[in-house]
Amino acid sequence: MQSNVEPQVISEAAITLPAGPPLAADPNAPDDLAAFKHAFRRHAAGVAAVTTLAPDGSPVGFTATSLASLSAVPPLATFNMARSASSWAAIAVAERVVIHMLGAQNRAIAEKLAGPNTERFVGDHWEPGPYGLPVLTGVTSWMIGRIVERVSVHNNAVVVVQIEGGGMGTDDEALLYHERTYRVPGAAV
Repeated sequence: MQSNVEPQVISEAAITLPAGPPLAADPNAPDDLAAFKHAFRRHAAGVAAVTTLAPDGSPVGFTATSLASLSAVPPLATFNMARSASSWAAIAVAERVVIHMLGAQNRAIAEKLAGPNTERFVGDHWEPGPYGLPVLTGVTSWMIGRIVERVSVHNNAVVVVQIEGGGMGTDDEALLYHERTYRVPGAAV
């Protein structure tokens, strides 16, 4: 059965979007930025770490909450990062990376790799792995992969990695990032 009602076309100028609360750290931030930050702070994300080598052979890495599986066949994963990040220069030219899944026992590693880039590999929390790449110790699992594509999006990049192998560590509670704090999952609902 067809309807005789014509769809109503509304011009963009006539649409008023709701405005959420201002950001505490920046009350003058535009509404789109405030909405984005408020929403993603409430979106729990798994915590991973990505490592590689700089052209001079020094270890480079960072904490990532943007890790996602793209495909099982072939096995592809993606992560996103700002091209202004301290690790971008290495990721931009690296052939391979190691992606680490972090558990609750790895909170200190997550914090270390989110800290000052000159201090991220000070200590015994990593060792050289395949291709000399830095592999973090004590993680729940890790995958080594070849970067197959870097897609620039504004001032950021989506990095696509084809997984070639990996290893398993001790099972642990998942490490999540939610409301600007590291957490573990609560009870199942």
